[in-house]
Amino acid sequence: MRTLTVAAFVTLDGIMQAPGGPQEDTSGGFAHGGWLPPYADEVFGQAMQALFSQPFALLLGRRTYDIFAGYWPRVGADSNSRPMADLFNSVDKHVATHHPESLDWQNSHALGMDVPTAVRSLKQQPGPALLTQGSGELVRQLLAAGLVDELRLLVHPLLLGHGKRLFGDDAQPAAFTLVESVASPSGVLIARYQRSGAVRTGTFEAA
Repeated sequence: MRTLTVAAFVTLDGIMQAPGGPQEDTSGGFAHGGWLPPYADEVFGQAMQALFSQPFALLLGRRTYDIFAGYWPRVGADSNSRPMADLFNSVDKHVATHHPESLDWQNSHALGMDVPTAVRSLKQQPGPALLTQGSGELVRQLLAAGLVDELRLLVHPLLLGHGKRLFGDDAQPAAFTLVESVASPSGVLIARYQRSGAVRTGTFEAA
């Protein structure tokens, strides 16, 4: 069975909107696009290399797919980003979309109208691990359906107050175990959590 990892850049208050640039996603009047680059350091880069070092297939929402499809196929041969571009161009991309006919990036596949059912079926098929990037609306659907096996969160020391958030109110309750963590020199907490079963509860005994 394939596993599903959600990798996300988030702020302390859980916002994941437009980390990469001012024009990445301005919907809702979001004015803080590009909050990630000032925190990208060597440890951050090593974490991203580790994330993509194992075989994977991408699982993307349509907005993130369009951003990626508009960038990675156009990376020049002499760019420092070329190795990552070659990787992203070559892997399978499974996309939540209402317009499958417009998926023109190589190795792109539409998930179908019932996204949780389609992802559940994908997880049962042979193949590399499934990995999300961005795709907040899709991720919230996956969390609500209890399909996420691992969270890799890069938590940035920022409060933005307004914007699209990683976790919605309908996430299926589940416990996760912290299996790895490191803090970068710029203050980014890089943490890896694996699903570990049901939520446990208890109480403190009175003294």
